[in-house]
Amino acid sequence: MRKTIGLLALGSIAIVSPVRAENALFVAYPPAEHTTSADRIFLIGTAPPSGEVLINGQAIERSRDGHFAPSFPLEPGENIFTLKHGSEQLQIKVTRQITTPTIPEGLQFAENSLTPTVDLARMPGELLCFSAIAPSDASVSVSIGRQTVNLFPQSQTVELPSNLSALIDQNNPQVRDAVGYYEGCTEAPSTPGNLGQPTYRLTLDGQSKTQRAPGAIAILSPTQFEIAEVTAESGVARTGPSTNHSRMTPLPKGTRAAITGREGEWVRLDYGAWIKAEEVQVTQGGTPPRAIVRSLGSREVPKWTEIVFPLQTAVPVTVRQDSDRLVLTLHNTTAQTDTFRLNDGPVVERMDWQPFPDRAEYTLHLKNKQLWGYKLRYEGTSLILSLRHPPRLMGDRSRPLAGVEIAIDPGHGSPNDLGARGPTGYPEKDVTAIVSKLLRDALVARGATVYMTREGDEDLWPHDRVEMIEAWEPHLALSVHYNALPDAGDAINTKGIGMFWYNPQAHDLSVFLHQYLVEQLNRPSYGVFWNNLALTRPTVAPSVLMELGFMINPDEFEWITDPQEQEKLAEAIAEAVDEWVRSKS
Repeated sequence: MRKTIGLLALGSIAIVSPVRAENALFVAYPPAEHTTSADRIFLIGTAPPSGEVLINGQAIERSRDGHFAPSFPLEPGENIFTLKHGSEQLQIKVTRQITTPTIPEGLQFAENSLTPTVDLARMPGELLCFSAIAPSDASVSVSIGRQTVNLFPQSQTVELPSNLSALIDQNNPQVRDAVGYYEGCTEAPSTPGNLGQPTYRLTLDGQSKTQRAPGAIAILSPTQFEIAEVTAESGVARTGPSTNHSRMTPLPKGTRAAITGREGEWVRLDYGAWIKAEEVQVTQGGTPPRAIVRSLGSREVPKWTEIVFPLQTAVPVTVRQDSDRLVLTLHNTTAQTDTFRLNDGPVVERMDWQPFPDRAEYTLHLKNKQLWGYKLRYEGTSLILSLRHPPRLMGDRSRPLAGVEIAIDPGHGSPNDLGARGPTGYPEKDVTAIVSKLLRDALVARGATVYMTREGDEDLWPHDRVEMIEAWEPHLALSVHYNALPDAGDAINTKGIGMFWYNPQAHDLSVFLHQYLVEQLNRPSYGVFWNNLALTRPTVAPSVLMELGFMINPDEFEWITDPQEQEKLAEAIAEAVDEWVRSKS
């Protein structure tokens, strides 16, 4: 099945199910058999307004139209919910999984607890850390190469909440008992080579057992370098070797850097970022890639100002945005700059720079506090930083957005990607299409040029939509969505308008849209969130993902599906965009 692309759409997977029949008890979520690690679950559904709906014999609250969304605590293992309305009856089985490992009994390690779990490589002198789960009164050590490392028992551990916890106000770390957890570290040896799989030894009641870790360890040479060159159009750089780690500035195709570590399918580059091995080509090199930067130049092309950094090789870059400036860092670069040319233009007031031993940092001060987009690419070994020009409004009072280009992305689409579903089974994809077309018409009436990622029920992945936005190069990108919650959320008491942004250039727009809709439409506020979503990440334009209400909230669902309210909503978004654009231009 197609994975959803907004926040959560009822458990991350679009569950294909018919809209309920008239005069029938219907449960949209969870399915008849559902597994979760949450400690509670909500049941989203509907029944004819007359009469009571009982869940395990308890009458539940319902909306005017008969919709419901109560939450219930879950015991570990199977939980059975029996729903009754008149003569109808449904049964839902929810299995709560316990994710904490079980401490083994006897002379054995807990399954899959020995590290590393994948092959890894490190530089000489780096820390190598090991962990295992074993009986609490055991002695545990690990041998790697010629070293033996004793692992020490841990008394407690702090379990951090998931990123989704910020969406349901359950964002507190939990202190857990760590009895049975063993950890220890040592320095990687100075001699390069393959150390093989670490061998763990468990001693208990005078008996011993050994077991190898799944992953092997290698030590890289500090003098014979592997060089990674980015082959993806935009290499995804992260703070660690998994998709759970945060994203860094994407690396333009052609970027080169020395490899200083490996872990499973990931390689670590010399400036600290990790990237998937499939996104780079690896070659042997006598020296790590290093560059010198001297003179700089700039030029204006349609829609953009381009600043050109001539370099000897395509080095890694990072970008940091503030409200009135953009900071570009060239890593592995030595500055020899005495002169650069930056003519007066529509975007940059001036550029400062600062040299460091291992990098050069350039600060571009903007003429106003709104950046309208940027792009990075390499032409050969020259880095091109492109800054988007502000829209040129035509001054036509009847068409105030003439000259402004806006991309609208109706969230989800097709039977494979329903998105969130309301109590009747009505899918998010349908209401986003309706409201997006109303919004398009309202913006066009104000003179804007509007691009739509889908007009019908097209089956699009997130990257398909992002590629369209990047090709269109609009002034703004708005992704239209409606919300749901993780299983542990409170569907009855959570409602309202939410805005999601990623790049700072979109922050002011997201706050303005949120406040405008909440105040003008008298809607509840869900909040403004920084969030790493595909449709918030484009840098080519300020990009905002709008969550315009909760499909799973019984009362708000009725507002969401009201045709008159949909027209008011679309008109209010268009008014907000109009006002914001004119204030920033």
